[in-house]
Amino acid sequence: MSTQRPPLPPFTRESAIEKVRLAEDGWNSRDPAKVALAYTPDTYWRNRAEFATGRKQVEEFLARKWDRELDYRLIKELWAHTVNRIAVRYAYEWHDDSGNWFRSYGNENWEFDADGLMQRRFACINDCPIKESDRLFHWPLGRRPDNHPGLSELGL
Repeated sequence: MSTQRPPLPPFTRESAIEKVRLAEDGWNSRDPAKVALAYTPDTYWRNRAEFATGRKQVEEFLARKWDRELDYRLIKELWAHTVNRIAVRYAYEWHDDSGNWFRSYGNENWEFDADGLMQRRFACINDCPIKESDRLFHWPLGRRPDNHPGLSELGL
């Protein structure tokens, strides 16, 4: 038995935007166990060239990711939606353990079950080295403040 994660399909533009922001908020928590609960128990992922099936593998993937991508801050933006699918574009900034900063750009395609849990996620991502002085995401770690510009406002 699964727990519902509103908003539920069928998505409207407004509910798809809300779903995207909730996903962004979850990822900005950098809590792998919490984030994994947004996915079906048998979720299937492709992230770059890595594949994961099920919440346990997703949680392990996220733990590795946030151990490597330090001071991670993410912004997601709705690109398109249908009844139970959402496409997003996003950017996130992070640094490695040597202090090298990156802005990673990507696109994701999501498919949801009737309970609003993500059952499939396909992500393509490119990393762009940046100088620390070129960073644009400066809010305290955690949820992006409501008054912080999104990707379009930042010209990304």
